[in-house]
Amino acid sequence: MTTVLRYAAFTSDPAGGNPAGVVLDARGLDDQAMQAIAAEVGYSETAFLTEAASGVQPVRYFSPKAEVPFCGHATVATAVALAERNGPGEIVFSTPAGLVPVTVDADLRATLTSVEPSVEDAGDITDVLGILRWSPEDLNPAMPPRIAYAGARHLVLSTATRQRLADLDYDFDGLLAYMLDRDLTTLQLVWQESPTVFHVRDPFPVGGVVEDPATGAAAAAFGAYLRELGLEQPTVTLHQGDDLGRPSLITVELRPGDQRVRVSGNAVPITAPA
Repeated sequence: MTTVLRYAAFTSDPAGGNPAGVVLDARGLDDQAMQAIAAEVGYSETAFLTEAASGVQPVRYFSPKAEVPFCGHATVATAVALAERNGPGEIVFSTPAGLVPVTVDADLRATLTSVEPSVEDAGDITDVLGILRWSPEDLNPAMPPRIAYAGARHLVLSTATRQRLADLDYDFDGLLAYMLDRDLTTLQLVWQESPTVFHVRDPFPVGGVVEDPATGAAAAAFGAYLRELGLEQPTVTLHQGDDLGRPSLITVELRPGDQRVRVSGNAVPITAPA
């Protein structure tokens, strides 16, 4: 029988953050079995370590509906689960998107380093605004739409008001089709409180989930987005999950001379399914 651990990532409270499944020994599980386990767990992602490696750790990520190339919160959860058993230090994960080093400190706070990020023009966003039931006036002109990548592709849309972000009510099937057509993993919907503090929400219909309460992959992509627009700060804080009742805190770090983005957060075990 496969043992599935459950962790809440980007929080110190099991009732907060984003729940992730973690399978530390997925040897012998094929794609169908991993997909079935992820669907049964029901979290936005479950991570599977597919080899018992002493060096680089191969990992795969499955949502309830499909495999995804990279998942930040499940990476943080897996790194903390390993650190609880083996002690703090650095772990290198081999993900479908590339190598992702993660450092876990003595307080079981994990910092992942993204793959090489990129940012591209979003093109015409009229359709997605309609799906979100937003108007062009709802957008913040200082932060124009872009598609950002740091292991997975995310459409970044910035709102002009916190209320617009709070009133999220979108066409699930319409957004699913839109995202599949453009190979998007989530939408990163953002409201800027200050140059270093942002509130974000992430619809995730391609994973069979209405919304993610904490999205590390999107946070890494957002760091690349800020750098591309010349809005980067050494460290920014993302508040996510507040509107879902699962508050999350994500730290994004941008280092001079290094295009990769670092994303940090805690993770704690969940003793019962959330």
